[in-house]
Amino acid sequence: MTDQTIFGNLRAQPATDRPDLLAPVVLAAIQLIPEALVAEIDPAFADTEQLCAQYGVPMDASANAVIVRGTRAGVDKHACCMTLAHRRIDVNNVVRRRLDARKASFAPMDYAVEATGMEYGGINPVGLPAGWPIWVDGAVADRNWVCIGSGVRHSKLFIPVSGLLGLPGAERVDDLARDSA
Repeated sequence: MTDQTIFGNLRAQPATDRPDLLAPVVLAAIQLIPEALVAEIDPAFADTEQLCAQYGVPMDASANAVIVRGTRAGVDKHACCMTLAHRRIDVNNVVRRRLDARKASFAPMDYAVEATGMEYGGINPVGLPAGWPIWVDGAVADRNWVCIGSGVRHSKLFIPVSGLLGLPGAERVDDLARDSA
């Protein structure tokens, strides 16, 4: 059962009923989370702060996906990190160590869009390339449901965190992010 307050004033419906609101790669993988719901939004409000202000979705129910890249000896590794909107991923310490990289950073936007097959502002862990780890911050893992991107800027997914953690390669990482200053 969802906590209805996470939807704000959006009308969410089963994601499988609205394939037009999902990126093709997300649509191909959405059956992994059969409870997933989707809501159409104005793409001008796709960024988290604007979404929450416009539609009343709580910031602490909004989770952002960040694609990170770590490099060691010329070899790149990538991961998707999930944290609540008011928290920041610890790229330089936690992510770098987990990727076993000498250097870690946010993946360039162009790369993230091309590699995931999703629009910037809609990137999420559903439908990511095989083998990419999905690290879910403990603050996200402690929620029941979260609002995430849908792969496109004109909608948002609402998913149970159990479904997020059930995705291939997903794992809870308690120290992945810190509250923003």
